[in-house]
Amino acid sequence: MKSDLMNQLKKVKLFLFDVDGILTDGKLLWDSNEKDFLRFFHIRDGYAIRLLLDSGYKVGIISGGKSNNVRSRFETLGVDYLHLGHINKIGAYEECLQAAGVTDSETLYMGDELFDIPVLKRVGFSATVPGATDEVKQHVDYVTAKPGGEGAVREVIDHFRLGNN
Repeated sequence: MKSDLMNQLKKVKLFLFDVDGILTDGKLLWDSNEKDFLRFFHIRDGYAIRLLLDSGYKVGIISGGKSNNVRSRFETLGVDYLHLGHINKIGAYEECLQAAGVTDSETLYMGDELFDIPVLKRVGFSATVPGATDEVKQHVDYVTAKPGGEGAVREVIDHFRLGNN
């Protein structure tokens, strides 16, 4: 990662993530007998989030989807902010900023879809995954090597952790 991006990343105090396509591969397993879609999360992304939390950083989820399995996953991890069912993400984003007492420049956001762009344009460090829409890629500081749901969040968090040692 370029040194100017590392300097931006070093300022981050609040980490916010979209779910589908970032923390998952974006695929949904549908069983018509179930009341919720099933998603698969990568254990390394979850561990990286725990490392942030254990180090005193604030972490939040802002997702357009609203499901019990997503809520359960992130409540289990102990994230600070959990905003589900927010297609217009700016309101949830501003709530997270206020609660954490940070500014745009001290915030990281990872998203992959068109409705993530307003937040991606505001934060101090923005990232996405290779499978993101081309329009999203035009508005981010960093595109991960790893795909969503395959350790992309861990990749970004590792850049942050290693750059702050």
